[in-house]
Amino acid sequence: MGISLRDKLVSVALEWQSKFGIAPHITAAIAEYDAAMLVQCSENEYCQQMQTRTAVGKGYDFIFKGDRYQVKANRPSGKPGSPVTLVPKAKNYEWDYLIWVLYDTNYRIQEAWVWPVSAYKLAFENRSRLSPSDMRQGKSLYAKK
Repeated sequence: MGISLRDKLVSVALEWQSKFGIAPHITAAIAEYDAAMLVQCSENEYCQQMQTRTAVGKGYDFIFKGDRYQVKANRPSGKPGSPVTLVPKAKNYEWDYLIWVLYDTNYRIQEAWVWPVSAYKLAFENRSRLSPSDMRQGKSLYAKK
């Protein structure tokens, strides 16, 4: 089996970063795909449903087994001062589960956490800033081995 499309995209992004200093904005696209795989959505099912979505779709990023998933992710650049300290906050609650993915500088998953909308809203609705430690209070989907 050859190199996956995901791995090709990561390779090009890392080459771009090496040449131009900043990686292209692929983290969201990679994270949505990775999150779908983490909840056991097949690549074929993910591919089929994404055909009707747009990059600016509101509310959720994908559906699996009738549940709507919103995905947030972080990746440090590896440059000084780039450790992840701020996690993007959901701007709406039109989803059933939120998955937060933390990558290393090479887009390898380090950890992933899932939050049901009710728990996320209760914990963070009145917070303006979220950190990785906040997200780690959810249910772990992936821990680096």
